[in-house]
Amino acid sequence: MPKDLLMPVRIWDLPTRLFHWTLVACVLGSVISAKLGGNALVWHMRLGYAVLALVAFRIVWGLVGGRWSRFSSFVYSPAALVRYLRGRAHADDHFEVGHNPLGAYAVLAMLAWLLLQVGSGLIADDEIASTGPLIRFVSGEVSLAWTAYHKSYGQWGLFVLVGLHVAAIAFYRLRHRNDLIGPMFSGDKLLPHAVPAARDSLATRLFALTLLGACAAAVYLLIGLETV
Repeated sequence: MPKDLLMPVRIWDLPTRLFHWTLVACVLGSVISAKLGGNALVWHMRLGYAVLALVAFRIVWGLVGGRWSRFSSFVYSPAALVRYLRGRAHADDHFEVGHNPLGAYAVLAMLAWLLLQVGSGLIADDEIASTGPLIRFVSGEVSLAWTAYHKSYGQWGLFVLVGLHVAAIAFYRLRHRNDLIGPMFSGDKLLPHAVPAARDSLATRLFALTLLGACAAAVYLLIGLETV
């Protein structure tokens, strides 16, 4: 469709965009610090706490955030997924606006996997110098089992999900000429018809900042249980 027939619509509010890129940086830093080992493990743990706070924020924001950031806008039924795969979308499906069904399930899988990975890290023990802050709440056997998961299945599962995410971005860009990266920077998508825009006002952004602060405080209190 000619670009002069498209109109920019705010799809991704600023809190969602900042969450996305901050999470990318924290996950990347966490992986690098884990590979470096030694003193870098202190940063591995700090970045893990940051990831936990960010994921907690995204879950809450998925309930009260901008229209297209809410889970209700992109958690599709199995029937909608089948329509998408068959290329028989209904007019009110809006697959091209926010996340399509495959992208939606990928987002949910990533959030769930990150929660499990960080959670296993909270009770992990490398048997050298680092232990998770909640290790005293589980037995040594449970801790060692989840430590093994954290270093193997959890880590490689995360790599697979990230790889699939990058591959999907490349596929939609090369096959469908659909840029998924640009809108996550600008917030806007060029769409062929009018759709409701996401709320992205100063008040909304301050509200999101308050929620993020609350999530960070909750994580701080959680890891503080180590000394209680």
